[in-house]
Amino acid sequence: MKWVTREQHIAYAIVIAGSLLATGPTLAADVDWSKVDQALAKSGTAQPGEVHKYGLPRTDLHVTLDGVVIKPTLALGGWLAFKPTGTDAMVMGDLVLAEDEINPVMAKLLASGITITAVHNHLLRAQPATFYMHVAGQGDPVKLATAIHDALGASKTPFGTAPAAAASPVLALDTAKLEQTLGQKGAANGGVYQFAIPRADTISDDGMPVPPAMGTAIAINFQPTDGGKAAITGDFVLLAAEVNPVLQALRQNGIEVTAVHNHMLDDQPRTFFVHFWANDDAQKLAQGLRAALDKVHVAKS
Repeated sequence: MKWVTREQHIAYAIVIAGSLLATGPTLAADVDWSKVDQALAKSGTAQPGEVHKYGLPRTDLHVTLDGVVIKPTLALGGWLAFKPTGTDAMVMGDLVLAEDEINPVMAKLLASGITITAVHNHLLRAQPATFYMHVAGQGDPVKLATAIHDALGASKTPFGTAPAAAASPVLALDTAKLEQTLGQKGAANGGVYQFAIPRADTISDDGMPVPPAMGTAIAINFQPTDGGKAAITGDFVLLAAEVNPVLQALRQNGIEVTAVHNHMLDDQPRTFFVHFWANDDAQKLAQGLRAALDKVHVAKS
């Protein structure tokens, strides 16, 4: 029997530890996001929860609903969000598509191994009709980005460098009062006042936590119309027991429910997404949305 000295034990431990550090999980800072940017022909931004997010707004579409010209930031803002998972990454996203783009894009995504988790409407009566394809995948982030970019080549989704942003338009809304009513902070984006409200609980998909920046935050958007009115849309992220109380609160306050559906396939706890629409006095609508929020387990602001 060969005896090992204490000094040899220590030396072996140092070698093993060094090996583990060399081959350990990739951190968010270790991902070369410039290569993902190049694959998508877009620049992403860092978000909380080690998420790297890309906006894919359908600025090419001219969509109207009930006489309102829909701004891309109100309801046409597709996106992709990446989060490192070990040496790979998970991606989730919501692609905005015209009706005739759905199956050509889907065929390419499926052929490349990207998972389709939902296809549905968010709005009713919009002209032209728009649809929303939710996608997910795991693997090398550059390969995932390349596959999705290639699939979107079957659509007219704009890529490349966005034109220089014009000065942000002054919103004809009392945003401070909206924040006070909703009990949340919002932000102006492209002529729309947006709220992203995280739930108080943690949602996971396929065993991995899904941060709010990857689509588990409640989205509420206000687009000023005229005379103190605003068009509102977005989605509530709900557990099963919260769905019908929220539906009742919205309908009792004159807010139309436009869809109830899933966005993920293997989420825990199971979540449902309730989309809505109205065009009315902005403060009145904020009060109705607050009544719905009061039915939901949201994080304290």
